[in-house]
Amino acid sequence: MDYIVLDIEFNGRKFASDLPMEVIEIGATRLDASLQLVDEFTAFVKPVYFSKLNHFIQKKTGIPQQSIDTASSFPKVIGDFLTWLSRSEDPLIITWGGEDMKRIVLDTRMHKLDDAYWMKTPYFDLLKGFLRVKGLTNDVSVEGALKELGLTSEGAAHRALDDARMTADIFRAVFAELDFGKTQHYKDMYTNAKERRLIKNAIRLLRSQKIVPTWESYVEHVLKDKISLDDPRKAAEMKSYFEAELVKKEQPASKSAKVNNTDKDETSQL
Repeated sequence: MDYIVLDIEFNGRKFASDLPMEVIEIGATRLDASLQLVDEFTAFVKPVYFSKLNHFIQKKTGIPQQSIDTASSFPKVIGDFLTWLSRSEDPLIITWGGEDMKRIVLDTRMHKLDDAYWMKTPYFDLLKGFLRVKGLTNDVSVEGALKELGLTSEGAAHRALDDARMTADIFRAVFAELDFGKTQHYKDMYTNAKERRLIKNAIRLLRSQKIVPTWESYVEHVLKDKISLDDPRKAAEMKSYFEAELVKKEQPASKSAKVNNTDKDETSQL
């Protein structure tokens, strides 16, 4: 088995525009079964909507505007990347959080390309794996994990290939303790982290007001005029998440204290 440690950088205005965030850089390392580096992939991507880099993104990543101006489009880059990936017959993609897989899938669909590879190829969220190994509940950055492990890196944070290399260092350091039973496949989600946090807080709020926390009471007292449930897929997902959280809240404190932090599936990582 080969391990593909993947990192992406993306650009856009997530909270200030309805236009989508877009991948602007892909970086990946390929590790063999003994966790030795085999080869690497790196490429810039020219976005469709925001051709000029967001000031925050440019400052955070240090990516030159010229590198984006002269880059190939997403269809060309992702095609090259898939060719590179095809050299591994049985790959497991390693990511730090769930955002990398999500962004690649969304950009693939935006360009009306086939997403079959991304839907069928398993991936392992190393961020969640690291938190389980260390018994932590709050998300940490790649740099924070390196510090926790006493590791150093010569790479530049928030550049795709350097972040992939650093993530690979973390992967090697905790590999023996990871639970690969948590390997997963990409799954579409119709709610975001903010909405899922709202559910957690609402259960506590309803109980404090001596209102039995049912899905119906949640919709009536909390969701009304805040979140639209017109999309049945989103409504079903929110209800399922509500019911799962309700069960957790009913568990003894000793058990509920051990619940992993699953709010941030959209890890903020640039």
